[in-house]
Amino acid sequence: MSNFRSIDRETGFLFPPSIDDWLPEKHLARFVVEVIDGLDLSAMIRSYRGSGSASYHPALLLGLLVYGYATGVFSSRKLERATYDSVAFRFITGDEHPDHDTIATFRRRFLREIEGLFVRVLELAREMGLLKLGTVALDGTKIHANASRHSALSYEHAGKIEAQLQAEVSELMARAEAADATEEADGMSIPDELARREDRLARLAEARAKIEARAEERFEREAAEHRAKLAAREAKAAATGKKPGGKPPAAPLEGPRPEDQINLTDEDSRIMPVAGGGFEQCFNAQAVVATQSLLVVAVGVVQAPNDKQQLAPMLGEIAALPEDLVRPETLLADNGYFSEANVTLCAAANIEPLIAPGRQSHHPSLHERLAAAPPAPDNPTLVEAMAYRLRTPQGKALYALRKQTPEPVFGIIKSVMGFRQFLLRGLDQVRGEWSLVTMAYNIKRMFALGLG
Repeated sequence: MSNFRSIDRETGFLFPPSIDDWLPEKHLARFVVEVIDGLDLSAMIRSYRGSGSASYHPALLLGLLVYGYATGVFSSRKLERATYDSVAFRFITGDEHPDHDTIATFRRRFLREIEGLFVRVLELAREMGLLKLGTVALDGTKIHANASRHSALSYEHAGKIEAQLQAEVSELMARAEAADATEEADGMSIPDELARREDRLARLAEARAKIEARAEERFEREAAEHRAKLAAREAKAAATGKKPGGKPPAAPLEGPRPEDQINLTDEDSRIMPVAGGGFEQCFNAQAVVATQSLLVVAVGVVQAPNDKQQLAPMLGEIAALPEDLVRPETLLADNGYFSEANVTLCAAANIEPLIAPGRQSHHPSLHERLAAAPPAPDNPTLVEAMAYRLRTPQGKALYALRKQTPEPVFGIIKSVMGFRQFLLRGLDQVRGEWSLVTMAYNIKRMFALGLG
C-alpha cells in the first residue's frame, strides 16, 4: 500500500501564521526589506498629505518595485498579481495588496527621489565593505524605448502626408458645397471627416515644428564645432608657417534634413543601431561599473547613439558622488569614447584614462601578446602617454578588465533580470527608471557578494 502525505486544504491554522516563517533566512526578499528599511525615505513620506484614507508606506511600495525589477517583474499589473501569487512578494508587502494604479503612480511620482536613493545604496555597499572605486569601466547599451520604430515619422514624409491631407480637406469642402448637406448617401459625415483630418494636420504641424527645432539645435552645435576646427587649423598654420594640408572642414547645413525623424509615441527616443544589426527605437543607457565588485556606481541615459560625447557627463556623475565613496583612480573605456578632449577631461578630473585609441584585434597573434613593451616616449602628450601605457603588460592586464566589467552587468540586467525595454516614456522618466533598474541590480549583487 502506498504511503503518501495527506492533502488537507480545509483545516484552519491552530495559531495565526507568521509572515517571518514564509521565507528561508537567506533570501533576496529579506535583504531587499533590510536595505529599504535602512534608507532615508523622509522626502517621500513628507510629500503625503496625511489626510483621507490611509496610504501604503513608501517603504512597502519601493521594496515591491525594487524586488520586482530584481526578479524580472516590471509592469504594475504583474506586480499587483505577484502580491497574491508569490510568497516573496507577500513577504515584502506584509500580505498587503496595493493595486496597479497605486504602484504605477508611486513609480512615476518618486523617480527623482529614487535617483537619490541610488547613491545611498552605494554608501551602504561601502559600509558593508563591498565597494571599492580603484578602477572603474564605462560603457553604454541600447535599451528599447516604449515605442515602435514604425511610429517614427520623417520630415520629408510628414510633408507629403500634410499635402495629401490638405488636398483631401479641399475635396471634402467642395463635396459639401455641391451636396449642400452634411450627410452623404453612403453615410459619410463630412464634418467628422474634416475634423479628423484637421486634427491630423495639427499633429503633423507640431511634429514638423519639433523636428525643425531639433535641426536648429544641431546646426548651432555643428556650427560651433566648425568654428573650433577652423580656429585650430589657423592656429596650426600660424605655428608652423605652412598652409595646412587637406580640405578645410565643410560648413554645416542649416535646416531639417529629409530623413530627420520624430517618434509619435515617445518623441524623446531615437532610432539607433543595435547589436546584431538593424535599427530600433531606443535610448542609450550609460553605466560606470567598479571592476572589483561589478557594482554600478554612476548611470545616465542619452539620446545620442554615439558614445564619444558621453564621457564628460559621466565624469560629472562620478564627481557628484559623496566624498566618502572615494574617487576612482583609473577609468577604462573602449574606442567609442576615445578623443583627445576626453583624455584631457579625465586628466583634469585626476583620473587616469585607459581608452583604446583604435579598434583592437579580437585574436592577436602570440608574437603580439608576448612582445616586450616599447620604450617610453620623451615628453609625451597625454594621449601618447596613455597609448604607451596600453602597450605595457600592466596596461594590457588592466585594460583587459574592461570586457569583463560592464558587459556582464548589462548581460545580467537584460538576460537574467529580463529588462530590455523601458516601461516609461520621455527622457526624464527613463533616466529615473534606469536608476531604479541599476539600484535593483546593485542590491541583488550586494546580496550575492554577501553570501559569498
